[in-house]
Amino acid sequence: MTERIFAHSTPALYDQYMGPLLFEPYAKLVAERCAVLHPQRILETAAGTGIVTRAVHGAVPQARVVATDINPVMLEYAANALKVETVSFRTANAQELPFDAGSFDVVLCQFGVMFFPDKVRAHSEARRVLCPGGHYLLLPFNRIELNPIPKAAVDAVNALFAKEPFDYMDRGPFSYADTGRIKDDLFASGFKDVEIETIELSSRVNARDAAQGLVFGAPLRAEIERRDPSAVDRA
Repeated sequence: MTERIFAHSTPALYDQYMGPLLFEPYAKLVAERCAVLHPQRILETAAGTGIVTRAVHGAVPQARVVATDINPVMLEYAANALKVETVSFRTANAQELPFDAGSFDVVLCQFGVMFFPDKVRAHSEARRVLCPGGHYLLLPFNRIELNPIPKAAVDAVNALFAKEPFDYMDRGPFSYADTGRIKDDLFASGFKDVEIETIELSSRVNARDAAQGLVFGAPLRAEIERRDPSAVDRA
């Protein structure tokens, strides 16, 4: 389950280092897309430490935002980082949303769907809680080969474990990149109008910050520690 995958993540390090590296450029894009839709009620699934939540609130301050995540520790960090009347935080499983049908104008999920065990069910839940004419904004990562910093990171860590290389990146964050599969899953969930757009954005961070985020702030740490706890610093 997702809460176990992220059990070893440190929210502060995740937010500080992974945010600028991978999440903030796309969070800005999601916020801009939300603003164009003029929603009054927004649901975010897999909100993590609230990087997207903060961007969306900044772009659509009048909207009511409910940010959810299955990991209460990450969500507690998000709630402490953004204390405003229009934004609330709630522990919830994206595959079993505790909201009535038609409750939201927009449902958004940035870089979380890849970890949902049953993606069709999660999409179906998103559709259920959307009002008629609502929008589902879904962002997965593209293939790892098109994401050079995570690719460099996993190559470097694999060099420490040459006899047993990691497959975490391929089966985790970069596992949901096939646009045909994504479209089929959304159709199977009941969506009729599906648009897929590939967007390439970049970030400027130094190598040490990138390494700190990918090793100490991400689930990759747990993968390393399972094999050799002393290898984390070397990684």
